[in-house]
Amino acid sequence: MSNTTHFGYTTVEEDQKVHKVAEVFHSVAAKYDIMNDVMSGGLHRIWKIFTVAQAGVRPGFKVLDIAGGTGDLTKEFVKQAGKTGEVWHTDINESMLRVGRDRLLNKGLITPTLLCDAEKLPFPDNYFDRVTVAFGLRNMTHKDQALAEMQRVLKPGGKLLVLEFSKVPDVLQKPYDLYSFKILPWMGQKIAGDAESYRYLAESIRMHPDQETLKNMMETAGLEKVQYFNLTAGVAALHTGIKL
Repeated sequence: MSNTTHFGYTTVEEDQKVHKVAEVFHSVAAKYDIMNDVMSGGLHRIWKIFTVAQAGVRPGFKVLDIAGGTGDLTKEFVKQAGKTGEVWHTDINESMLRVGRDRLLNKGLITPTLLCDAEKLPFPDNYFDRVTVAFGLRNMTHKDQALAEMQRVLKPGGKLLVLEFSKVPDVLQKPYDLYSFKILPWMGQKIAGDAESYRYLAESIRMHPDQETLKNMMETAGLEKVQYFNLTAGVAALHTGIKL
């Protein structure tokens, strides 16, 4: 028998989820940055600035940006790692990767861009000083496998940073649900011409592990000193862990 998993609130065959997630991001790639600004009121940019600061990338570092999409984090890491560094911009979705690659090139930043699956990273053990994934983990079918791969490719002493939507306090849940399931799909239709993809994105956030569960998953993957920072009352959270 084939295994099943969730695609938002829908149960699907595991091999179907990759294709369904791909369809979502093929659809929204061209308007992805605009929608992020509208959806978060620009807060996603502050969350990413905080993530970059916590990464502490220095000249000569090797950095892997997983689900790098339109390249917001990659751009900053390329500047910080400098000519002696090595920063990989990766994503499983070709449409998102192309948008990010073109944005980087337009800013005069040349760095390796690779289409790859986070659950099967094509890199050697103990290679990167930093591994980051921003708003991508929740879309992965086997999150535990992906986290184990991220841990594998980190050097001893290297840091993993996971920025993802998370769980808000109970007192905020009703207004957050109203926004997520009524207003967000409406904005998706008006701005990107695609309500269903944004309905899936809202559902995928609810299906993602909460802060403590993700912390435990990272520890199970072999990371140490795992901690998290709630951002905007837990709408997003940054988890960090060290490979010792």
